[in-house]
Amino acid sequence: MSTVSRRQIIKTIAAGSGIILLSPKTIFSAKRLYKDKLGIALVGLGYYSTDLLAPALQQTKHCYLAGIVTGTPAKAEAWKKKYNIPDKNIYNYQNFDSIANNPDIDVVYVVLPPSMHKEYVVRAANAGKHVWCEKPMGMTEAECKAMITACKANKRSLAIGYRLHHEPNTQAWRKIVKENQLGKVTKVNCAAGYRDNRTDHWKQKKEMGGGVLYDMGVYSIQGARLGTNMEPVAIVSAQTSTTRPEIYKNGLDETTIATLEFPGGVLADIKTSFGENVNFLNITCEKGEIKVQPYSAYNGQKITSPLGTIEHPYNIPFQQATQMDDDALSIMQKKPMMVPGEEGLRDIRIVEAIYKSAATKQRVSL
Repeated sequence: MSTVSRRQIIKTIAAGSGIILLSPKTIFSAKRLYKDKLGIALVGLGYYSTDLLAPALQQTKHCYLAGIVTGTPAKAEAWKKKYNIPDKNIYNYQNFDSIANNPDIDVVYVVLPPSMHKEYVVRAANAGKHVWCEKPMGMTEAECKAMITACKANKRSLAIGYRLHHEPNTQAWRKIVKENQLGKVTKVNCAAGYRDNRTDHWKQKKEMGGGVLYDMGVYSIQGARLGTNMEPVAIVSAQTSTTRPEIYKNGLDETTIATLEFPGGVLADIKTSFGENVNFLNITCEKGEIKVQPYSAYNGQKITSPLGTIEHPYNIPFQQATQMDDDALSIMQKKPMMVPGEEGLRDIRIVEAIYKSAATKQRVSL
């Protein structure tokens, strides 16, 4: 476009408004500022990205798979062909920071082992990108705070990948609790786990963020927190164990149980395990019990209570697509994230307290 035509456009705008409010640079970058879809780059191409997030991004309305970050050239080539990803949108861990210069990438979704979350969330934020981070958010409360600080300093949003917050069944039982439709909550019992027979995955490596409490345990903690609609005041007791010490070494937990105390003396018993298939949430209220089973499955939940049965049916990967669309809309509409970094931090703070209680055999106040 010539200089003359640019001036003509600016004059036209000025004539209609009485004042020039936009610079030529702003006018011609408007398309970028008001995109109808955000470009997502997935960092880490393991199972969750491959089998769930990438397929979900083919279903989303407000975002799309724009790029990838991987340390495996063979994966990069396969994804390039399958999803028609241009070479300029394919990164490795060495040149990751140059993503700052790529306008195709609006959001970096960190899908790495937990021990790597802080580094790549901070680097993504420093590159000027919005960030989505899989759970668990980090290894420590301090890491989580550093991630939140980096995103705020760069004026970028941060969301944690808690898919259940976005799905209709969870929203339905949470509404019952929030509105006291069955009276006050008096007790919660929640369990989340599966039999993991792998022996060399990051979930079996302590230095990479392994152990069941960081992974499936976050679901149980969420069940207790959201089921009571309160924040815990203490860990009453906790215990970690393993039936396979050859896999879960050096005190790494295969199974963890804990009792959390909430305001008013309300207790929540939680269990999480890589040794057995268990998945339910029972919320005891003054006027009856809300039962959610399965509680954290990818393909839906079933809720029963004195108010009736709730079961919104859907297929995989509905939850992931809905989550990413919700988060993309929050960015585009400049609204708060449904699951901000602060929510992930709350859970990691509790994870650390549970481990402390298990190690000391004592009550730990929060």
